[in-house]
Amino acid sequence: MHLENKKVGIIGTGKMGQSLLRGIIRAGKAKPANIYASDVYEPALQALKSELGINVSTNNFDTVDNSDLIILAVKPQILRNVLRGFADHINEHKLIISIAAGVPASTIEEELHEDTRVIRVMPNIAATVGEAASAVSTGKNASAEDAEIAMEIFSSVGSAALVPEHLMDAVTGVSGSGPAYIFPVIEAMADGGVLEGLDRESAQKLAAQTVLGAAKMVLETKKHPAELKDMVTSPAGTTIHGVHALEKNGVRAAFTDAVMASAKRSREMGK
Repeated sequence: MHLENKKVGIIGTGKMGQSLLRGIIRAGKAKPANIYASDVYEPALQALKSELGINVSTNNFDTVDNSDLIILAVKPQILRNVLRGFADHINEHKLIISIAAGVPASTIEEELHEDTRVIRVMPNIAATVGEAASAVSTGKNASAEDAEIAMEIFSSVGSAALVPEHLMDAVTGVSGSGPAYIFPVIEAMADGGVLEGLDRESAQKLAAQTVLGAAKMVLETKKHPAELKDMVTSPAGTTIHGVHALEKNGVRAAFTDAVMASAKRSREMGK
């Protein structure tokens, strides 16, 4: 059954929850009348109701009882308490999709019922501009159709890939935390431009577009990044001198270490 035939609930309407709501509606995946959202902050809910025409409530029961699938967009630190609050309202007919970082599907199954259908997703903050990189994994009771529904939802805010759950900590390290690694890169490139005489606005725009363009080349050409790098590094030219400076300062190792540190913390949070 496709998503448009489902009633969709979202618990937690922070940045990620709001991004998913807007993405689902923008992509025509579900009608606003079939979407239910709950949060503790009523003014934000009412603003979403006015903007999107969805159903809102400060009571999670309203979202859970009226929805076929429930997206949990709350902080991992409060997830257990949220689950315990509506556990008695869950049955095998409802699909649970969690985006809580570091929380295994098994934890959610234990807090609800052992036959609960759970999908775990690791998106990233780029969902706010429709360019998220999301990884989807299935719990022990989730079906292939459940996974397809999750892929459909998260494809509305970027791209999505199906990944075994035991690799979700690695996903967190690469794409979940990844945007935060790239923002300082853009800032540093812009700083270099300013140091060389560019105004800040122009330098930042050029740096950001360069990162966007490079990423698009990797995705669309499907060439190895090293091959693309070689395409723009002519002998004794400006680019190879810049690349040498990066290598001399250990940029590759720094990024690899960042991924490993984030993945390690994700594992710790899941214990």
